[in-house]
Amino acid sequence: MKRYTLDHLRELETEAIYVIREVAAQFDNPVLLFSGGKDSIVMFHLALKAFWPMRLPFPLLHIDTGHNFPETLEFRDKLVEKHGARLIVRSVEDSIKQGRVKEETGINATRNRLQTVTLLDAIEEFKFDAALGGARRDEEKARAKERFFSHRDEFGQWDPKNQRPELWNLFNGKKNYGEHFRVFPLSNWTELDVWLYILLEKIELPSLYFTHKRKAFNRDGVWLAWAPFMKLKPNEEVVEMDVRTRTIGDIPTTGLTLSKASTLEEIVYEIATTRTTERGSRFDDKISDTSMEDRKRDGYF
Repeated sequence: MKRYTLDHLRELETEAIYVIREVAAQFDNPVLLFSGGKDSIVMFHLALKAFWPMRLPFPLLHIDTGHNFPETLEFRDKLVEKHGARLIVRSVEDSIKQGRVKEETGINATRNRLQTVTLLDAIEEFKFDAALGGARRDEEKARAKERFFSHRDEFGQWDPKNQRPELWNLFNGKKNYGEHFRVFPLSNWTELDVWLYILLEKIELPSLYFTHKRKAFNRDGVWLAWAPFMKLKPNEEVVEMDVRTRTIGDIPTTGLTLSKASTLEEIVYEIATTRTTERGSRFDDKISDTSMEDRKRDGYF
């Protein structure tokens, strides 16, 4: 790995740790949003560094759709146990049972969009005033509009046209009662930066990120993992193939990558040479050109 690459990664690391420490300094009751995906794992790793040798001064919050990959949940629980972190789990299934949200029906039904209500309910339940998220500006055009400190009103909504300036890395966390902030320490990272940092720091990941055999089917040009609760169209056939994930959501929305990359070095090379964007295989992003921004306005991650 070239020296300038290492310097670049250390600069990103320092910036992210600074943002995380600012959250601890400015807010009374922050939380780290944890999905079990690579970005939230890297953010957890950075938070451990930020406060070492102390334990994390805030808990982790996972919004469980009920349609998560089993590998993700297994990895989450092992990681939390290893580091003695506090984990809070809130379930979309419970939100459905309580009548807070309505289960989608049909071939393309997903619980991904239902997470917003469960997340906002959890923020209200625990009175969190800041939620650290692993989103990056390079992922998607709506996320490119985010500041490090992203203000949310008392309804959890985001106004992309009314954000606070962040000159010289000075962050304004002032808020009114009932409002909160989403904070994104990895804002300036790219997907390749994340993978290079994972390689550099030897960070453990769920097995989903490495090539493995899995039953899958193709829907509208996207390979999706098959699960018993999923409905198939008449022309869709389930086959076993070598795949891996680039980004992890719930099963119905997570596109699979046809790949032979079974090591971190091979994944880095694959990411560095691909022309497909990271979220290009996310099935939920194909709803409309504004689907992510619409969901973020409503309080999505």
